[in-house]
Amino acid sequence: MAPASASIAAPVGARPRVLIVDDSAVARAVLTRMAEGAACTVAHAATNIAGALQFLACESVDVILLDLEMPGIHGLAGLPDILAAGAGARVLVVSSAAADGAAATVEALALGAADTLVKPGNCLSSGSFAAALAEKLVRLGERSEPAIRTLAAPSDTLHEVDAVAIGASTGGIHAINTLLTALPPAFRRPIVITQHLPAAFVPFFAEQLGAATGRSCVLATDGMLLRDDMIAVAPGDAHLMATRMAGGVIGIRLSRAPVANGNMPSVDPMFESFAACFGKRLLAVVLSGMGRDGLAGARRVRAAGGTVVVQDQASSVVWGMPGAVAAEGLAQAVLPPEAIGSFIIDGARVFA
Repeated sequence: MAPASASIAAPVGARPRVLIVDDSAVARAVLTRMAEGAACTVAHAATNIAGALQFLACESVDVILLDLEMPGIHGLAGLPDILAAGAGARVLVVSSAAADGAAATVEALALGAADTLVKPGNCLSSGSFAAALAEKLVRLGERSEPAIRTLAAPSDTLHEVDAVAIGASTGGIHAINTLLTALPPAFRRPIVITQHLPAAFVPFFAEQLGAATGRSCVLATDGMLLRDDMIAVAPGDAHLMATRMAGGVIGIRLSRAPVANGNMPSVDPMFESFAACFGKRLLAVVLSGMGRDGLAGARRVRAAGGTVVVQDQASSVVWGMPGAVAAEGLAQAVLPPEAIGSFIIDGARVFA
């Protein structure tokens, strides 16, 4: 189920309307206080999925704060109905960092939840959790006017592709799944991915992506050779970079060096290093996400003659990362994820 891109709940500039779905009375009270402190309006606090669906049948909201671990209908089982009834509301999943919670959260993100927030182990009312929640609620609740996008010159020549590098953040897991499942089995070029995600969740993301695509999907390790028929995902605590190894083969190097944008892992060093190794035969993709990570890297990709494609605003949960690249005129195409899959095959003329 693709997440809808717009909600009629609040006009541009209005306080975002929030629906809280949590079986704990204490959690509902604490989350309500935090959301209202973040200049949001809590429209309703439901105790279960059924109550949330009943409310959504009559009312619209911008953000749904969903606890996955509830009795009765589990949050994950009810998510498709919540997405449908929400009519464009962004779903922020709250879960534990334990293995079961992490796996369920990654599955929820693949189904179309917009973002995730890990519950603190001891105190829900901790200051760091409140600050993180406030930032996510405000960002997910923003309603902006359509942005003007600028495409790179149509005369630019597209090249045969030897590698695909994908960067994403908020809303990216669903977009990555959609893009990669649109690729036919005959596509064999290596694919590398940097997705902003808590480190504990990344192994479950790689496992979920492998199951969804039927391709070999692994966590990148230092010194790993880049080969056809592989998807390599950056670990949550290191940048995934390309390096030329002995004999001229290209491998993966992991780096924990700080970068200007502050992200770990970051899309920029991935794009920059792959542009240095592959030049015009690299295709870089920027999907839904907050901020501007990937912009500096996209500049390097274009300077090296490579191809840059970004996700369109309509299908993005947050058009920060792709929007920044498009606004600077670096994108040769602005497309929804499923069309990016087709572009990789048809537009960039990749040959198996």
